[in-house]
Amino acid sequence: MSLPAAVLFDWDNTLVDNWPTIHDALNATLAAMGHPTWTLAETRERVRASLRDSFPTMFGARWEEARDIFYRRFEARHIETLVPLPGAAELLNALHGRGVYLGVVSNKTGRYLRKEAAALGWERFMTRLVGAQDAAVDKPDRAPVDLALAPAGIAAGRSVWFVGDTAMDMRCAYAAGCTAVLVGAPAAGDDFSDCPPHFQVSDLAGVGGLLGIS
Repeated sequence: MSLPAAVLFDWDNTLVDNWPTIHDALNATLAAMGHPTWTLAETRERVRASLRDSFPTMFGARWEEARDIFYRRFEARHIETLVPLPGAAELLNALHGRGVYLGVVSNKTGRYLRKEAAALGWERFMTRLVGAQDAAVDKPDRAPVDLALAPAGIAAGRSVWFVGDTAMDMRCAYAAGCTAVLVGAPAAGDDFSDCPPHFQVSDLAGVGGLLGIS
């Protein structure tokens, strides 16, 4: 298989694990707003959309108050609890070394996304990291994909791989006409009926295996 022109990655649960801090900040927000808190499993299952898309539905007219509570709690701990997933650094290094354009399209707020990448030293691999609120519309719209590819002048299409762990990631890949690559087992409740992955692998080493680089 020839190498793609570009590979775009989701961030949380695709390249890194930061769920404990996301879960803690979300439960602090839910409690402060008088809502029942969630289990970690519920957080992993339910958190998909960006904050600007999900919080108005969750908290109504008070969503901006909830946003501020979440950000304060999350920002205090998100770097210290950040853990790269197995094989992430190796895959990024291998693709970068072969001249493949790399980027991130995430629904994590952009400034936090870029702080986390810098903390891991991964900025050297990624030309552009696009998070929530960086594009006019968030994932699964194609706008963040186009923004992530813009520095290289690469047009979204099947020669661009979108690697993620949820149906929202696959839906974003389809919206942009990219090759959709699912990593890991589908989460409970994820519906892939309108966005079946073109490839599915168990882990990041499997992505390298598809491309013959691991």
